Amino acid sequence: MKLPWLISALFIAQLAWAQSPTSSEQKPSTVPTFQEGAVLHQVYFWLKNPDSAEDKARLKEGLATLRGVQEVQWMVSGEPASTLPRDVVVSDWSVSETMYFASSADQDAYQVHPLHQAFVKNYSHLWSRVVVYDTQVKP
Repeated sequence: MKLPWLISALFIAQLAWAQSPTSSEQKPSTVPTFQEGAVLHQVYFWLKNPDSAEDKARLKEGLATLRGVQEVQWMVSGEPASTLPRDVVVSDWSVSETMYFASSADQDAYQVHPLHQAFVKNYSHLWSRVVVYDTQVKP
């Protein structure tokens, strides 16, 4: 499996979704300029109750609180895209979020920030699995 390609494709899909006029889940409203050393933090959540619209809404509500972390330069969340099924596409997750940090130090600060800690404490009961991909930008 070509995992780096898959990660890039998923990020590009989220980025495209973020630019749609109906997207209200961005911070800020413009796409950041990707600088060397920046970190893209991509998180994929599998809900315990994947068919529960209420659980999905609650998780998205929790994710929205993370916009209050100063080190988060940009953020977008979404759901699996309705694209053609292919062997390399993973689409069994429920909700994802992608954040942009200016540096690894900023991403480290986010991990211990009280808002992030509260998010994990208050919403982790909703998911059965989480996968994180952190990519350091190297143009």
